[in-house]
Amino acid sequence: MKKKLLAIALMFAMIFAMTACGGSDNAEEADAPAKEVSTTVNVFAAASLSAVMADFETSFEEANPGVDIVVNADSSGALLTQIQEGAPCDIFFSAAQKQMDTLEEEGLVVDGTRKNVVNNQLVVVTQPDSETAVTGLADIANAKSIALADGSVPVGKYTRQAMINLGLIDEAEDPATITTAEVSEQLGGVEISEQGNVSKVLAAVEEGSCEVGTTYLSDTIGHEDSVRIIETVGYDVTGNIIYPVAQIVNQDADDAETAAAVDFIEFITNDDAKALYQKYGFDTDVE
Repeated sequence: MKKKLLAIALMFAMIFAMTACGGSDNAEEADAPAKEVSTTVNVFAAASLSAVMADFETSFEEANPGVDIVVNADSSGALLTQIQEGAPCDIFFSAAQKQMDTLEEEGLVVDGTRKNVVNNQLVVVTQPDSETAVTGLADIANAKSIALADGSVPVGKYTRQAMINLGLIDEAEDPATITTAEVSEQLGGVEISEQGNVSKVLAAVEEGSCEVGTTYLSDTIGHEDSVRIIETVGYDVTGNIIYPVAQIVNQDADDAETAAAVDFIEFITNDDAKALYQKYGFDTDVE
């Protein structure tokens, strides 16, 4: 009996010792230094840059583990409004010069950081098996329905400018001010579904809501099975579609965030970045 009691006592002693050791490990973990706090860089990028920016984000974060790149993708007009209303933004990558010009005039662009990065092309798209009568932008009025971005969206403005240059609609001092209803009327009353950015235009065509639509060449990359390009509209009709990037004045950013923003702009604008832009259909031959 005594031997049995002794064995039980030894067993409890071992359990106590093991528990004590576990507590010691926990204490050591508690005393260990906390992991480095991430620096967040807020990047506001045109919706047409979504795919290429996802690749840049991944590769930059792998090379800079302490930095978190957060991309807010939407139409350049919507992003402009958000920045003007005080949304925290470190970098703005616009699909047109107009929105960047506005921020620069308002003193919200950090001096010396603005750069022209890529050019793009307007395309007219439809579904792969579509029997549309449309052969290009010049006869787009033959469509039963059109997906068209509104004038505040760069692709919507460039489409309107191209329509003016082709004599399809009346000239205006600022093509962006031509309403979708006015475009429809001047095209003979064709049904137009107004969209808020290029991604939504593409989706409207892909799902069959609209027979044709105007978007960017870059947005069709990876969607070859769901859309067919009817025409790639030349720069002589649209003008250059230049995408500028710049660091934005952010009073709430600390030194680490500001430095990371500068590094990220360099990362996406250096010569090594050109191959990635080209992969996604952008033209890197810009001044």
